[in-house]
Amino acid sequence: MSRIDESRAFVPVNIAVMTVSNTRTEDDDRSGNTLVERLQAAGHQLAEKKIVKDNQEAIIEQLQAWIASPNVDIVLSTGGTGVTGHDVTPEAFHAVYEKHIPGFGELFRMLSYQKIGTSTIQSRATAGVANGTYLFAVPGSTSACRDAWDDILVYQLDIRHRPCNFIELIPRLREHKTS
Repeated sequence: MSRIDESRAFVPVNIAVMTVSNTRTEDDDRSGNTLVERLQAAGHQLAEKKIVKDNQEAIIEQLQAWIASPNVDIVLSTGGTGVTGHDVTPEAFHAVYEKHIPGFGELFRMLSYQKIGTSTIQSRATAGVANGTYLFAVPGSTSACRDAWDDILVYQLDIRHRPCNFIELIPRLREHKTS
């Protein structure tokens, strides 16, 4: 159950959105635009939005640029999480993770199962952390983006969410780099 503690002040974060696709353009990127609309409606700031080809090296390169940027706290990616030959987003994300957050993919598939049944087994949604930046990869369908945001991310990216959330941990994500 999600609970917002209204006595705490909301803390906006900077979120970059990546659409992984060989065919989408800014004009028809409904999934990426859905994430942008939702993150802005929640009070967060769009750091940058890019469409990247289904190419592992290109995805890694963009992830590394955002991970290195002090202006990006979170990366949300849509597309390339299936099982076809072109779907390499999870491999790219796993190549840059310092820590994997397996519960995100597990929870996404559990919630997705309630809507699309066993077809959710084809999703390789994933999340992790690299250099203090949270990374989330969700499927390319607009409904999957809505589900990931509305059922998980809107809460976990809100410092007021209780009993815990990802935002309150941001100051501690780089502890291993300073010891």
